Amino acid sequence: MTALLALEDGRVFRGESFGAVGTTTGEVCFNTSMCGYQEILTDPSYRGQIVAMTYPEIGNYGINNLDIESDAPQVRGFVIEELSPIVSNWRSDSNLADYLNRNGIPGIQGIDTRALTRHLRTRGSMRACITTETTDESQAIEMARNASYEGVDFVKEVTCSKKYHWDEESLLSREWIMHRGSEDAVGADEKGNVFNDLPPAAYTLAALDFGLKKNILRSLRRNGFDVTVLPATASAQDVLALETDAIFLSNGPGDPEALDYARETVRDLIGKKPLFGICLGHQILALALGGSTFKLKFGHRGANQPVQDLRTGKIAITSQNHGYAVDPASLPADVEVTHINLNDGTVAGLRHSKHRAFSVQYHPEACPGPHDADYFFAEFAKEVAASKAKG
Repeated sequence: MTALLALEDGRVFRGESFGAVGTTTGEVCFNTSMCGYQEILTDPSYRGQIVAMTYPEIGNYGINNLDIESDAPQVRGFVIEELSPIVSNWRSDSNLADYLNRNGIPGIQGIDTRALTRHLRTRGSMRACITTETTDESQAIEMARNASYEGVDFVKEVTCSKKYHWDEESLLSREWIMHRGSEDAVGADEKGNVFNDLPPAAYTLAALDFGLKKNILRSLRRNGFDVTVLPATASAQDVLALETDAIFLSNGPGDPEALDYARETVRDLIGKKPLFGICLGHQILALALGGSTFKLKFGHRGANQPVQDLRTGKIAITSQNHGYAVDPASLPADVEVTHINLNDGTVAGLRHSKHRAFSVQYHPEACPGPHDADYFFAEFAKEVAASKAKG
């Protein structure tokens, strides 16, 4: 079945439909990761967006239920050059096309994703439409232009509805390991997946869910945090009433400037407990500290973003997924920029000089992506331990 990808500036790509049929609109952006498409599809930070993969073949290892970042795909649509006709992985539960179809997500394949990416890099991210319901290009373009994205509060669409305790049975956060036939497979699940045991939980943590990825929760638990998750709309009083050792601000979708309630909550939490933020949580922390944010031309989305730690000079290759950045000139004197993105010099990390509050714009849990920055969870645990020792 023919499908159209129409951009608001009038550019149209014709391809073949896969996944669900119908029409979808959203902001189109591209991701440069070579793998990890199911983590990308289920990342709540992509709420409201149509994602194009720059790697040419997608779908070769199918979909499995262990590696998802939320319970369903969050993207509005999916754009690829070629859908793999074969699924080859023992962990796979279904193929990509069936997965998108079951969840009502339209996809389009057979288009020149390199041309699309170059166009978006030149013109910037923009509204778009994927449709199988018309072959009239002018009609598809008009649907793209009528899409809503700017200023929409997508966080309220993806946050949890009520407070919950993560991984009470200590099974969901175990680290998957490669099993070899000569090793003891005690503890394997029904498909043969083998996991490391978790360490004891040493600290309690309140996590504000702005679009929280499951692998962040897994990473926090693996580093000794017993996590209680609260909705994005929770007040500072709700958070502090839990009397946890620390506070976490999660990733999430959309424009941080639209989240007045989150900024006010975090402002009231600074200095009360050690605080760590990732991605949108980083931006919200900056806003709460008196800074401002701005929209990037086409965002940072991929697993190959170089970041420099200005304190040590060390460089890490990081996984990133965001369309907004913190304005360094807006930050007060008591906030230090600790990391920068080496591609464009934007703020990639900050820390308060007096309070135990720090954040990074990238993803230390890196799903998908490299593990250069996963030490941040252990660093956060050290901050919490030091705070508890101080009293």
